[in-house]
Amino acid sequence: ADNARFLLLAVLIVLYMLCGAAVFSAIELPTEREAKERWEERLENFTRRHNLSRAELRHFLREYEEASVAGIRVDDIRPRWDFTGAFYFVGTVVSTIGFGMTTPATIGGKIFLIFYGLIGCAGTILFFNLFLERLITVIAYVMKSCHERQLRRKGVLPHNGRRGSGTSEVDSLAGWKPSVYYVMLILCVASLIISCCASAMYTPIEGWSYFDSLYFCFVAFSTIGFGDLVSSQNIRYESQGLYRFGNFVFILMGVCCIYSLFNVISIVIKQSINWILKKFACKCCHRCQRRLFRSRRNVVMPGNVRSRRNISIETDAVNESDTDGRRLSGEMISMKDFLASNKVSLAIMQKQLSETANGYPRQMSSNSKQNGFSGGVGALAIMNNRLAETSVDR
Repeated sequence: ADNARFLLLAVLIVLYMLCGAAVFSAIELPTEREAKERWEERLENFTRRHNLSRAELRHFLREYEEASVAGIRVDDIRPRWDFTGAFYFVGTVVSTIGFGMTTPATIGGKIFLIFYGLIGCAGTILFFNLFLERLITVIAYVMKSCHERQLRRKGVLPHNGRRGSGTSEVDSLAGWKPSVYYVMLILCVASLIISCCASAMYTPIEGWSYFDSLYFCFVAFSTIGFGDLVSSQNIRYESQGLYRFGNFVFILMGVCCIYSLFNVISIVIKQSINWILKKFACKCCHRCQRRLFRSRRNVVMPGNVRSRRNISIETDAVNESDTDGRRLSGEMISMKDFLASNKVSLAIMQKQLSETANGYPRQMSSNSKQNGFSGGVGALAIMNNRLAETSVDR
């Protein structure tokens, strides 16, 4: 199942990338061609007006491109490698945004960046995971409190919190967890609010349109970091210290919220993949019936006792070859067949052994399996464990 899920996800990602490439090519390619034609026309007019050769002009433009990489611009901008500029640069490094406006040009800087980014990115990812853990804790606690208040308002749950006539409701509430869709909705709203507030700050200060500011917020908060729009690059701003502090706070909050939202969306994608695999599996009815028969069979009957009407292709197609010979002769089942017929019991035994080794049994209710917060790796595992912990009454 894991291999099938992995292959299906890989195929869907490739198809998603192909569709995205087709859409962006159809939208952006005509504009690129028009811009290239306008540039060629301006270049031709400039060389004719100033009596320059195309080769000399192109050589000069290549030198300017090299200067631009080192931080030289036509307009006045702040020095890129003063302390504030360097601090802004390391912030884009450890957050994995990487705008590309500032890059080390020396060999020593590039070598130091490799080791610095290795530790810094790992530490920042750990910070994002811990932030996600606490964010899910707060969301789960608030949603559980609202759920308890709703039950008390309906009279199902006693107001004093003691167990009485609503004992079954209290027990069910102990295993209650918020739905992954509610958490995704809350994170979407939080990310949208932060982006709108940040855009309202960037629009008048940076001189961007409000839509460009929203675009910059998504590119920066999602750590894509194209570098076409970069904040805090001018030499002076009104209330410069306050603006840089607000810029730092908005980027930090936005990256944390978008990172958490990506993890929750990945759970929804995993649920969708499981649903697709389940639909495909249900079409193979013969295999499903065979698997169901093998999982429920716990006794072995000799071949001379079994009647002919109990033999079918759906159930006994796997018993061909030497196994049929043993069973028709009355021999006991082999170890291989015994393990196959009792695979459900073995799976339960392995789960119990794993829980005993971890020191505690994990209580999984039907609601926890349906809400999507079961299992996971890395940040998802942190989220799942925190949701399991917050489901207990505080």
